[in-house]
Amino acid sequence: MSLLIVCPGRDPGTWIRELKREDSSVEIERFDEDHKKEEVEFILSWNHPRGIFQDYPNLKVIASMGAGVDHIISDPDIPENIKITKVIDDSLEGDMSNFVLMQCLNYLRNTYRFYRNQQKHTWDKRMYRRPENTIVGILGMGILGQVVGEKLFNNGFKVQGWSASEKDLENIKTYAGDSNLNQFLKNSAILICLLPLTSETENFLNREVFQKLPKGAYLINVARGGHLNEDDLIEFLDNEHLAGAALDVFKTEPLPEDHVFWEHSKIHITSHVASITHPESIVPQILENYQRMKTGKKLKHTIDRDKGY
Repeated sequence: MSLLIVCPGRDPGTWIRELKREDSSVEIERFDEDHKKEEVEFILSWNHPRGIFQDYPNLKVIASMGAGVDHIISDPDIPENIKITKVIDDSLEGDMSNFVLMQCLNYLRNTYRFYRNQQKHTWDKRMYRRPENTIVGILGMGILGQVVGEKLFNNGFKVQGWSASEKDLENIKTYAGDSNLNQFLKNSAILICLLPLTSETENFLNREVFQKLPKGAYLINVARGGHLNEDDLIEFLDNEHLAGAALDVFKTEPLPEDHVFWEHSKIHITSHVASITHPESIVPQILENYQRMKTGKKLKHTIDRDKGY
């Protein structure tokens, strides 16, 4: 029985060292080296080559290296009997909430404009907005959405959230379902996307959503690039309905050098760094599930494959 690491384009060395440090008895294989496929029962994965999981006849569990699982479930060839797990980590949640708070304050305090002014040697005083006068709307009220919402509330923002199912949250006004989406959008001066990426939420950030936001609204996407209709965003930035956008995720990563986003003055780009998995904080829960699989116990943090998260 072995644990296989599949992460093309990444060096799995740090993961192997942390796994061995935590439990030296675990037999670990690398996808990019020769290994016995019939002995693999547990795969730790990020952005695997499509279709490979069918090659492992005794595979029981696919564990995501991060909080997202869309890179796994987008593969249509995963056998139905295989369990899929995600990462839940306080450090990742804290990193994400701090990043989103930073982006909200950057917008309110015109930080990006001052960066551009410095490059042009331009002295330009600007009025700023205060958090207590700003309603932030969060799309997706799972664990990350709730942590981000609480962080923003604790820093003075008025916070509301929308999700597919009902939520009852302290300090956050909640909306649920398609019938309440318009009401949620019309009050969101800052819109934050933290939705899971599914067939239902792909291209969710589109013309229909943007036109229902108040004029001058600001978009922050820290979920997945697949949520955003890029052409619609450019249209609503150029017609000045949206004031700007902070984008951390993109349909193609790395973002191509010739992409229109790079040169757009109202788009602020970061390189998928809102929260980055640190193996040392994730490995204990990976190994716990590995042991649970071996002993037939119920796994932690499994996802609902029908829902996609």
